[in-house]
Amino acid sequence: MRPAGREALVRDPVHEPAPAHGLNLLPAAASAPAPAPERRCILTGAHGPRAALIRLVEGPDAMLWPDLSAKLPGRGAWISPDRALLEEAMARGRLASALRRSFRAPAPAIPPDLAGRIAAGLEARALDRLGLEHRAGRLMFGSEKLMAAARAGRLGLLLHAADAAADGVSRLDQAVRSGGAACEVLLVPVGRERLSKALGRDNSVHIGIADPRAAARIRGDLSRWISFTRPDRSRNPESGVRPAMGEDEGQE
Repeated sequence: MRPAGREALVRDPVHEPAPAHGLNLLPAAASAPAPAPERRCILTGAHGPRAALIRLVEGPDAMLWPDLSAKLPGRGAWISPDRALLEEAMARGRLASALRRSFRAPAPAIPPDLAGRIAAGLEARALDRLGLEHRAGRLMFGSEKLMAAARAGRLGLLLHAADAAADGVSRLDQAVRSGGAACEVLLVPVGRERLSKALGRDNSVHIGIADPRAAARIRGDLSRWISFTRPDRSRNPESGVRPAMGEDEGQE
């Protein structure tokens, strides 16, 4: 007789039915990941994944605010990460017109320092991300250590401070090419002093990331900041934003 109580819930292997002949008990193969949701820039009509664009929302003060995490409630509009484009659209009134079409209601007021707010927010997100990954032990420093990892093809992402010496940058970039791995190289839009302060360590000029997930997280925040600040600062011109096509609304 089976014992009563909790022990009665334990399966009895003797009385457990055998699996049917030929039944595949192996885990099912993981399905391909769904494509990232895309949005449309209200200024250019260009399409791109949400993570590559910048969302603007109306705040409680009826002012336009950047929603860099794309998590705030309410209707929003999306723009490409291009500061010069935004400032020109603000100066010529094109942003105000695009917002009226997107919100289909009285558009929120545009603060004159909107571009500065976005730039500061993107910088904070990117540097905070680097700080988090550094505290988790996922960043590599030191030219010789980075050279060895690059030549061995172990790096997934290599970063240079904006004021890094040209010869040091050239040597590390050559090591990446010789390693043959798909390692992206990015130039951070701040110098070593700002970068070192964000990481809490001295003389942070070159940074390597080998962990693929950490590299993807850093690349996401850093690439959008680079693109907004000055697109030519990225060694990889692919921003993830495609030219205009279709008639999708650039809102959510």
